[in-house]
Amino acid sequence: MNHRQANNIGEKDIYMWITKWEQEISAHGSMKDESEIYNFLKTIKEDESPNIYSQLVTLLARSRSNKKENNTLITKWLEKAISLDPNNQYAKEYLLKDKWLSYQNIFDNLSFPIFRETDNRTAKKKIVDEYLTICRSFLSSADEIHDELNKQCELIQNDDSRTLNKLKQVRTMFETMVDEVSNLLKVVTDLDESFSGVFYATVHLENLKLHLEAINTLKTNWSAFFNEDNSTTYEEKKALDQLKLMIGLDTVKERVKDFYSFLKYQKERSSFGYQTKDEISLNMILTGNPGTGKTTLARLLAKIYHELGVLPREEVIETNRAQLVGSFVGQTEENVQAIVKKAVGGVLFIDEAYSLKREGQSGNDYGQAAIDTLVSLMTSKEYGGKFAVILAGYPEEMRQFIDANTGLRSRFPQSNFIHLPNYSNVELISIAESIAQANDYLLTNEARVELADRLDKERVDETFGNARTVKNIVLEAIFRKGANGKEDNDSIIKYVLLEKEDFSSITDDQDENPNELLKNLIGLETVKKEMESLIAFVKVQKLRQENSLPIVPIQLHAVFSGNPGTGKTTVAKIYANFLKTYGILKRGHLIITSRSDFVAGYVGQTAIKTKKKIKEALGGVLFIDEAYSLLSPSGNDFGKEMIDTLVDEMTKHNENLVVILAGYPNEMEKLLESNPGLRSRFKKFFSFPDYSVEELVIMMEKYGERFHYQLTEEAKNFLYDTLRTMKIEGNGRFATNLIDEAIQAQSLRLVIETAENAHLLTPEIHIEKSDVEVALKKNRGE
Repeated sequence: MNHRQANNIGEKDIYMWITKWEQEISAHGSMKDESEIYNFLKTIKEDESPNIYSQLVTLLARSRSNKKENNTLITKWLEKAISLDPNNQYAKEYLLKDKWLSYQNIFDNLSFPIFRETDNRTAKKKIVDEYLTICRSFLSSADEIHDELNKQCELIQNDDSRTLNKLKQVRTMFETMVDEVSNLLKVVTDLDESFSGVFYATVHLENLKLHLEAINTLKTNWSAFFNEDNSTTYEEKKALDQLKLMIGLDTVKERVKDFYSFLKYQKERSSFGYQTKDEISLNMILTGNPGTGKTTLARLLAKIYHELGVLPREEVIETNRAQLVGSFVGQTEENVQAIVKKAVGGVLFIDEAYSLKREGQSGNDYGQAAIDTLVSLMTSKEYGGKFAVILAGYPEEMRQFIDANTGLRSRFPQSNFIHLPNYSNVELISIAESIAQANDYLLTNEARVELADRLDKERVDETFGNARTVKNIVLEAIFRKGANGKEDNDSIIKYVLLEKEDFSSITDDQDENPNELLKNLIGLETVKKEMESLIAFVKVQKLRQENSLPIVPIQLHAVFSGNPGTGKTTVAKIYANFLKTYGILKRGHLIITSRSDFVAGYVGQTAIKTKKKIKEALGGVLFIDEAYSLLSPSGNDFGKEMIDTLVDEMTKHNENLVVILAGYPNEMEKLLESNPGLRSRFKKFFSFPDYSVEELVIMMEKYGERFHYQLTEEAKNFLYDTLRTMKIEGNGRFATNLIDEAIQAQSLRLVIETAENAHLLTPEIHIEKSDVEVALKKNRGE
């Protein structure tokens, strides 16, 4: 149920929902979605409907209490509920539970010293005095405590209440203790009086022992009673239980469970005297993208090793390249040995381990020395078998790293490679809810939908942070909740509910409407129609997808062919904006590139440069201008390597990347023919014709108007006549450059005309024919 639905429900229907939620809590212990109650609270004013408000707040407290979450917050809610409705029985009972639990230690002072018959009269007299003091001190406060217990029992009207039954048991045991202490006081008093004579009665000693035994028995039963009911005692969970509680990672959980079972089997087998010549390696490789739980899993593995007695400590020593690799000869070896020494008995965890061996590493980099030293210590007599090594990092980088280091590869069997996959959106939202609950916040249904949208936009490449990203988004939402908090007297809602607006992306409000931008383009009528047709197709397919209908595969890569200045880059930007607006692209940015951004001067570097530029464009549009230049007439450069890499990356990233190739028509055809894979990926072709004279003049007018300049009619007519007789190169660029030159010519003309009367110089808006003539001559190089 969302806020809008709750707002349309009357007061009578609220009671129906309250009954439904009470049944859910009774059946499951807590509510699956507590935000439903908050949606109701937003529609109710506590001063107008105090009883309803009190019941709703109490339901929240009941749900939270069964989850064992934040007793302080629950108490605050229940105090709020009682302040609104003093007859709220559940709220009273819960708070009274805290009260009777506070009596747990009231018998601690009933600790009596030993009375020995062999002691002299003075020692016996001293012990009797202590007995008298202890008994009188306890009995002096007994009436007050007994009255409190009676009042608390009277407050609870439900005879079947568990809290009432507990209070009655506490009261009965307390009354029994009061009777025993009173009897003990009487015996001790008689015993004290007997000391005034020569002998004291033996019967007093016997009675003393009987009452002390009774009091000690009552104290034991009292402690057992409270310990049995006290469910707050924390027992640390076993490693496998902790792993089971982690969200997602089902395959990983099964793999670790199997590994745990094997180690346990080996331990039991060893207890029967069987020997294992070749021990299984404890060293692990954990691969996965950021935020998938590699560090958490490493800590759990260390705990498993310790629980099974494989390693004496569960401590994990976490390190990285910066702590291992030194800056001069010998320092690296010392660093590695020092870290290994600290890890003995536990686990050494190296995150981003592949960074130890950098690609193209020079002779002055000691990363390889760190690897060699680590391998040597793992097999040495002093340290071998006394610690485990867990390496972690990105999947592909770790594979290349291990394959390139034979010493390491032999110490990490393939069976000890564990890959942690990215979390699904459903799993990430569950993680978000856990993070929010840990901070005493709840997400509304609308907030969950908005969060899912945020996650889709963030999930662009392998750098997506998974759980880390979710945590940052939730903490950002909490910050925005506080920073933009509205003045609201209802503190329960104000301080706990995270809503849609708290998770909304911060967008650039200055982004122009792509429909308007396309419509306002001068000329390009054919391009506009083709673009409008493509966008309409994309829009409908997106709508079908949202309604769970099958969609036709969307081919978004395009070839823009045309001469320079015909608007290819401008249309590409509008195209990217369209795809972002309709949710096809996550970022919708435009990366403009050319041959120099991809092609390098030696083997292998072109592929690296190309992948880097593609990574930059993920979630948006990669625009390659003059793409035909990637092909070299001689065939002796690395343009072909770039094209091959581009084809592979387009396949890999699929709909997460749109590529536009731009250039002259004939040359673009040759480029596509150079690689069959390249041609097969481009289905959309847009032809950009040269602008007509009329369109160029309109373009000049529009450009001038942006800066409050106007062409006179004489100047426009001159342009029409002149441009029809000359060869124009540059299209739109020619038009803007010509107006820029005409504006400069106008400025010079105005200064010259007022040279003798500088005070007459004014900012003239009109561009005359003479100004255009000067600009055209300069353009022709005259």
